[in-house]
Amino acid sequence: MSDSSPSASPDTDIIVVGAGLVGVTSALALARQGQRVLVLDKQEPGRGASYGNAGHLATEQVFPIADASILRSLPGMLMDPMGPLRLDWKYLPRALPWLTRLVLNLRPAPFRQSVAGIRALNERSLAAWQRLLASVDSSHLLKADGSLLVYEKPESHSKLEALESRMREQQVPVELWDGNAIQRAAPQLSNALLGGLFFPATGHVLDPWRVVTTLVEAARREGVRFAQETVQSARLTAKGVAVTTDAGEREAGQVLIACGAHSAALTAQLTGKRVPLDTERGYHLMLPREHDRLPFAVTSLERRFIMTPMETGLRLAGTVEFAGLDAPPNMGRAWQLHRLSRGLFKNDLDAEDATPWMGFRPSLPDSLPIIDRLENGRVLLAFGHHHLGLTQSAITAEMIANLAGPAEHDASGTSAHRDDLPPLEPYRLARFG
Repeated sequence: MSDSSPSASPDTDIIVVGAGLVGVTSALALARQGQRVLVLDKQEPGRGASYGNAGHLATEQVFPIADASILRSLPGMLMDPMGPLRLDWKYLPRALPWLTRLVLNLRPAPFRQSVAGIRALNERSLAAWQRLLASVDSSHLLKADGSLLVYEKPESHSKLEALESRMREQQVPVELWDGNAIQRAAPQLSNALLGGLFFPATGHVLDPWRVVTTLVEAARREGVRFAQETVQSARLTAKGVAVTTDAGEREAGQVLIACGAHSAALTAQLTGKRVPLDTERGYHLMLPREHDRLPFAVTSLERRFIMTPMETGLRLAGTVEFAGLDAPPNMGRAWQLHRLSRGLFKNDLDAEDATPWMGFRPSLPDSLPIIDRLENGRVLLAFGHHHLGLTQSAITAEMIANLAGPAEHDASGTSAHRDDLPPLEPYRLARFG
């Protein structure tokens, strides 16, 4: 249902393309600055990756989406359709340029830059979410109770210790737990678990869909309009931008491109820059009969998936597939998550009435989003958060509101009136040449 009818008259200060978490949180922040905001999306707000994410506020995940082991894993990624990280061999030719950039980013200097950029966002993300939800009287939707990474095999202990050391080097709060500590905190987990890493400065949301709808309602109260239209193209005008949809043309002084995995074409039209954007196809399996199994999100080191307790049950997520935007989903990958859970609990999980889901996570080869202000402020960009979209959306919205405001911008692109935000440089579009 649209809140606005198509009009060629510029009655809008800024058009937000994309009604996922990044777009909705940004729209709310912009409206609170007094901007007249229109949000466009072909789907109902929040129905993309924001609906199906794992619900984990993954502030501990400060390392890029891949490391040097991806080269050794490539044959398995191509051959195993049910592996935790899969590359569709038919998509390989199209993915090669992106994968090449990914591998080049594994060199020491760019890898360190990626870690620094992810960390700068993540270490501010939980507090940003707490501010945002408190501002809409919904603090109860976030549980800042930490999260746990568990291991089962003795040979994994050294890998866990190495990860703990790397986390401490990055000043990520972490605690080394043995099996007894796990049993005290989560007694339904299997006694076979040998230990794990607990991350106290993380959390999870009770229902990602409820979070989105709560923020949409708050945005509407602030005057934000939503229109369910398919954006076809965009162009710069003398006074701002014009966005063409299947319902007509919209005009505004600024546009924010925040449509996730679909952002590259519009960015190229408005800036002339090609963006090396690909998509991680993420799957989840929702178990509506599973309540009170876990107090917080739990990830398996060996099985490489996450389980998050929610109001509507237990969500299993984490499998990643590179197959582009057009290939049909392989829901067997979602059901595989239930098989992966066997043996992690004293009693296996109940999958009756379970529902599978697949969505697109926008991914850039350096694992950093694009957050930028271009074309004399007419074009704002906020996309490419890969599997950290939920985690980083609230802090991204604060950065976008800062960029869109009237304050003068320094050489780094950061407004002078917010000195508590990350510097913009690591996230600028220009880093891709």
